[in-house]
Amino acid sequence: MNSIPNTPDEALLDRIADALVNEGYIICDQAIDSALTLALLQRIQQLDELAFQRAGVGREQDQQLNAQIRRDQIRWLDTHDAREAAYLSWMDQLRNGLNRRLFMGLFDYECHFAHYAPGAFYKRHLDAFRGQTNRILTTVFYLNTDWQGDDGGELLLYPGQGDCVLERVAPQARRLVVFLSDRFPHEVLPARTDRYSIAGWFRVNASIGNQIDPPR
Repeated sequence: MNSIPNTPDEALLDRIADALVNEGYIICDQAIDSALTLALLQRIQQLDELAFQRAGVGREQDQQLNAQIRRDQIRWLDTHDAREAAYLSWMDQLRNGLNRRLFMGLFDYECHFAHYAPGAFYKRHLDAFRGQTNRILTTVFYLNTDWQGDDGGELLLYPGQGDCVLERVAPQARRLVVFLSDRFPHEVLPARTDRYSIAGWFRVNASIGNQIDPPR
């Protein structure tokens, strides 16, 4: 894994920063090296089914399972696996790059693999409510090679108000979506085949006594 380039270049960092200021979101194709993307796809496909858990709605004590809202399976990334560590390193460099450009105070990043089996979905939702969370930026990175137009599984991004679709994003490999967590409702449409991605959040430090608030 050490031979795989996994550093965002300055031009990409500039593009992301400018888009966040002007539009609040960006869709970047071929954002991360193809070798790392393939390694991450192999990693998620090799994981035992027991490594995944049903994704819940809400956080901590308020979290609950609701199959009417979402049906994906998730597994949080950590640094024990070199492929996961390489992705986390890339995102840490993105965090530093955005902090240098936008002074956002991004402090921490958390992310999980997401597996949507055929028919799985995630209804329209917000990742953060203004003033009630320290999640600032959402990222979604797709791992699906050879995704076809009729495979479904698109991410629909909405403006803050209304039902018009702002963006319809096919989950194609190497595509990275970054958006302000409290500004854009979004949903995942049902897929007709297995759909793999990494969903993550940059957070600011709203901690008391060394405990990040809110915890995962």
